[in-house]
Amino acid sequence: MDQHVFGVAEVNQLVKQLLDGEPMLQNIYVRGELSNYKMYPSGHHYFTLKDADGALRCVMFRGQASRLRFRPENGMQVIARGRITVFPRDGAYQLYCDALTPEGAGDLAVAFEQLKAKLHAEGLFDPAHKKPLPRYPQRIAVVTSAAGAAVHDMIRILRRRYPIAKVILLPVRVQGAEAPPEIAGAIRYADRWKIGDVIITGRGGGSMEDLWAFNDERVARAIYDCETPIISAVGHEPDVTISDFVADARASTPSNAAEIAVPDQMELLRWLRGAGDRMVQCETGRLEAARQRLDNLASKRVMRDQLAYVQDKRMELAHLQQRLGDLSGALLSRRRQRFSALAAVLDAMSPLKVLGRGYAVARSQDGTILKSGREVAPGDRVSVTLSEGGFDAVVERSYTKEDQT
Repeated sequence: MDQHVFGVAEVNQLVKQLLDGEPMLQNIYVRGELSNYKMYPSGHHYFTLKDADGALRCVMFRGQASRLRFRPENGMQVIARGRITVFPRDGAYQLYCDALTPEGAGDLAVAFEQLKAKLHAEGLFDPAHKKPLPRYPQRIAVVTSAAGAAVHDMIRILRRRYPIAKVILLPVRVQGAEAPPEIAGAIRYADRWKIGDVIITGRGGGSMEDLWAFNDERVARAIYDCETPIISAVGHEPDVTISDFVADARASTPSNAAEIAVPDQMELLRWLRGAGDRMVQCETGRLEAARQRLDNLASKRVMRDQLAYVQDKRMELAHLQQRLGDLSGALLSRRRQRFSALAAVLDAMSPLKVLGRGYAVARSQDGTILKSGREVAPGDRVSVTLSEGGFDAVVERSYTKEDQT
């Protein structure tokens, strides 16, 4: 009996048939850790699932990978669903993955936290970037579904609270794959053409899947780039979406967004009435003060007798003249006393006073006062001034104080 010899391709094909014929391997779930995860430009994803005892090569083609709602990362524990077969060309068996789910958490929850961390790191949640809402908006742009109950609640509340504002609805889908680009596009359109002074975007409540359009990165970046103040109003109070973190204000519900966007006309009317009352009180007080001042002026003597004003001023002038005269006299008297005292001092220091006591002043021919006998010599002519008159003389002898001693 001849032994059949298989070719390599035949062996690989045989193994493939065996694996493809095993029902358990056609829809199998495999738990493991992601390793060597690579995304190629073609859109196909290649990775390895491993645990403590082994490793399994895996591939996820572009069609299945496009449905991933989170970003797979190395080291992440996941559960992969797919079929195991052999690629005949290289003879290696691998898992052809149809779905990938993070273990311990849903893929949406993981995707939410991943996008939240990414946008937070980029600064899209920075409070410094948030703009204040206009206090009295004239136009309000609403980006939501035209068929939902949320839009009717918002319009009803806006009409009740602030009927002078114009509400412009930009209808979009708020659920499904088409929703994110429609929401982002409507926000950009409303901002570019200044459709409203404030924009409200959101929808009513639902599951996480229903609200997922507002966790989309495209919507988040459209909100961040929007120059018009924007309010995010998605779901109910416990629901939190990425758009809530990026928007300038977050409303717990669409109805709450309408309350945040506009003031209450009843409160405004009360404030206006109060302001009117305060204005009346203020003007009444001013009129009363003016009336009191007028009464005070009317009671003055000058208002009853016009000449009394002239008489009063004449008396004031006479009083001022009297004071001026008294002050001038006192000043002149003090100046005279000071002059007399200075004159007496000057007189006491006068050389004539000295001469009056029997002294004389001798001068040389050039008028220089002689103070010492050394300044003259016998035969010099000198002039001598006395208390009364004087005389000229010729020096016969000169001497000094030392010669006398």
